[in-house]
Amino acid sequence: MNILVCVKQVPGSSNVEVDPITGVLKRDGIQSKMNPYDLYGLELALSLAERYGGKVEALTMGPPQAKGIIIEAICMGAQGGTVLSDRKFAGADVLATAYTISQGIKKAGEYDLIICGKQTTDGDTAQVGAEVAEFLGLPNAANVLSVEKIEDGKVYFTASLDEKIAKMSMKMPCLISVDGDINTPRLPSYKVKQGVTDDMVKLLSFDDFEDKNADNYGLSGSATQVERIFPPEKNSEKSTFTGTAEEQSESLFSLISARKLI
Repeated sequence: MNILVCVKQVPGSSNVEVDPITGVLKRDGIQSKMNPYDLYGLELALSLAERYGGKVEALTMGPPQAKGIIIEAICMGAQGGTVLSDRKFAGADVLATAYTISQGIKKAGEYDLIICGKQTTDGDTAQVGAEVAEFLGLPNAANVLSVEKIEDGKVYFTASLDEKIAKMSMKMPCLISVDGDINTPRLPSYKVKQGVTDDMVKLLSFDDFEDKNADNYGLSGSATQVERIFPPEKNSEKSTFTGTAEEQSESLFSLISARKLI
């Protein structure tokens, strides 16, 4: 069984700059980490491979520095990975991102199960997984809480459907997006890192894809444009109330009333 985990490098800090023209985050040179939800997906893939046998690979899209999270995935137990990196991919919205990833998956190999994190901490759209599946023509499920078993070419799982929890199955190949707290991700192995070689990470660019129409990627291929994006303002102001419980309650009520919060 071949399993692919889609991962993303996200800012490790809230102090990031925004390009005033394109409205996208400036990712070059900032401290980054693997998206937390993707760690859950990676742990699930590794545990399934250990249980049923198979190979786990990771795939990401981003600047060359994104190679770091592929190496991290390898240190956790993945056998290899792929980085999709090209200037033509820059500025992509969720649609163009999903299309680029789908093209990359087609070149990276054939997989029985593709796993994505529920969402990313820098975008929070929770749309890429489903859109990748659509471009690949695969069945998919979101908000997966657990995978019970893989049997007879099907994956059996539990997913959250708003007010209900459903037990379902899908025929493989398929794609699932996992929710948080599905498991506890293992730590990367320093010993494994010492043995990582360059051939374990593949680099794919626009020229490697089947679709050579540049208008389908990056800003040109984006159906939406960011009008304005900005980091949240930091507010360290605080108020302290003393006195009896009744006096403190009155003071708090007066404060929130004055600020028109109620």
